[in-house]
Amino acid sequence: MSTPLTPEAIRSAPKVLLHDHLDGGLRPRTVIELADASGYRDLPSTDPAALGSWFLTAANSGSLVRYLETFAHTCGVIQSEEALIRVAAEAAEDLAADGVVYAEVRYAPELFSESGLRLDQVVEAVQEGFRIGEHKAAQSGNQIRIGTLLCAMRQNEGWLRIAELAVRYRDAGVVGFDIAGPEAGFPPTRGRDTFEYLREQNAHFTIHAGEAFGLPSIWEAIQHCGAERLGHGVRIIDDIKGDTIEPGRDSTVQLGRLAGFVRDRRIPLEMCPSSNVQTGAAASIAEHPIGLLAKLRFRVTVNTDNRLMSGCSMTSEFAALVEAFGYDWADLRWFTVNAMKSAFIGFDERLTVINDVIKPGYAKLMT
Repeated sequence: MSTPLTPEAIRSAPKVLLHDHLDGGLRPRTVIELADASGYRDLPSTDPAALGSWFLTAANSGSLVRYLETFAHTCGVIQSEEALIRVAAEAAEDLAADGVVYAEVRYAPELFSESGLRLDQVVEAVQEGFRIGEHKAAQSGNQIRIGTLLCAMRQNEGWLRIAELAVRYRDAGVVGFDIAGPEAGFPPTRGRDTFEYLREQNAHFTIHAGEAFGLPSIWEAIQHCGAERLGHGVRIIDDIKGDTIEPGRDSTVQLGRLAGFVRDRRIPLEMCPSSNVQTGAAASIAEHPIGLLAKLRFRVTVNTDNRLMSGCSMTSEFAALVEAFGYDWADLRWFTVNAMKSAFIGFDERLTVINDVIKPGYAKLMT
């Protein structure tokens, strides 16, 4: 008999995470200690439990704009190399303890340069922190590898310089590029030169699209910019009509041109269930488009987005989906293999993780 799908068992399963923000995953106690060390005085609470609750409550507004405002506090306390190293190291340890064996963690270097750090100093500090965290995790018996994505902020200028930074550090652990921030009013086509440069450099990139804005955001990200993955991509559901695909019943599902293209081309969707509910991109976990998209065999992946703001982990996200959709170990393995196939590291490296870590890990739980 297979192992029961308890949170403890899910935590032990190997997991892959593609969409996690560094400044959205701090420990509440770390936020308080960094604020005290740096003289940051704007925190709503200096009690770890109360501060964690504040972040969760503030993020539960149903608005992406309000959700993003919570980052003023986390970014405000990460303005030194020491803080960056600590936050990155702790992120690696926390993810590894949650059973994550490969993660791509993203951040916008410009957000950590307000006190004078150069962008290259930011990148090098974060990379150092991740290597420290990986080592500490291994000492605790938890193996993890972390690649980083550098984000440009959609509402700001200078996307190209961040893309150039990502290319410059791609042999030092930076595996790709992204644009983040508010979608409405800041289409990805503002940075066509940036995405052309990345393609010329054979560099990987994903684009936040289809979270707070609709199908045009997804269409532009793919057809004008050439995105390899979609950050969230929830609104692709707007191009799908009907919802009946149960065995023994006539299917009512019809895919529009864009949805069909995304599925046919196996474009990965970096879905973050809890965060999508918080920002209003989905009404609830049970009503999240991931249920239908998984049945239709889109390249769906499960992610955390911001572990502090959403009060979540990969374990809790999987557990919530198990409860909502009745998923079993085979389904969780499918999500995990999807994510590893879609990672921005080499094919041989991805295959090794799938064959040597993911498949054996789930085989133990399924027998």
